[in-house]
Amino acid sequence: MDADILEYYDRGGEDTRLVDSVELLRTKALLQRYLPKNATVLDVGGASGVYATWLAEEGHDVRLVDPVPRHVATARAKGIDAVEGDARALAEPDASRDAVLLLGPLYHLLDRADRVRALAEAGRVSKGLVVAAAISRWSPMFEGMLRGLVDVPGFTPMLREDLTSGTRRGTQHHPFGFTTCYFHRPEELESEVVDAGLTLVDLLPVEGMAEWIPDVADRLADPDKRALLLELLERTEREPALVGATAHLLAIARR
Repeated sequence: MDADILEYYDRGGEDTRLVDSVELLRTKALLQRYLPKNATVLDVGGASGVYATWLAEEGHDVRLVDPVPRHVATARAKGIDAVEGDARALAEPDASRDAVLLLGPLYHLLDRADRVRALAEAGRVSKGLVVAAAISRWSPMFEGMLRGLVDVPGFTPMLREDLTSGTRRGTQHHPFGFTTCYFHRPEELESEVVDAGLTLVDLLPVEGMAEWIPDVADRLADPDKRALLLELLERTEREPALVGATAHLLAIARR
């Protein structure tokens, strides 16, 4: 793991980042749609265990793998079976899990070959299902415009590079810089899944444009408004023109 990525995640932001978010609600809904009941799940890049904890509560047998020691220690403190590891070389037997989740590793693998390798490893370990998340190429632009980040000195040059190459390097000290990461176009994620020897079942936006609704927090706090928001996202999730207009993409694949 690059030192800047480790430095970024050692801040502990993953402990609370997903709380009360569209990303969390939609990812849970999509996992419920595709995961078999009482599945054995390998949560690769599972950070401090937000999804692993929920999956265990849902009756699944979960092991978490993450390259950040702080994440593994935090997950273990929650009672999660967690180990340090690399998505590109999993220390797991072939076809040993019903499902393998990659809800983070593809964010930080800048080389396409490494991303394909991580997907192939997930396919090797899975008996069938692989679920992989990516950050949309246009996510930083939408966020930058909504939150006024385009007016922050230094943000727009970084954004231009995001849009051109999809790549950021070593921006963990820049205001709103995140860290070394890759922003996917939908067709790139699809081709990486295929080149990893997997069959793509679905390629879906996670949050859609709901991520940038100005009053989204208030809508999520109201049960009826939250239900409507999730319904509308589901109704439009396969519109080709809208797939990339999201913060995160989710590829559903099978070996």
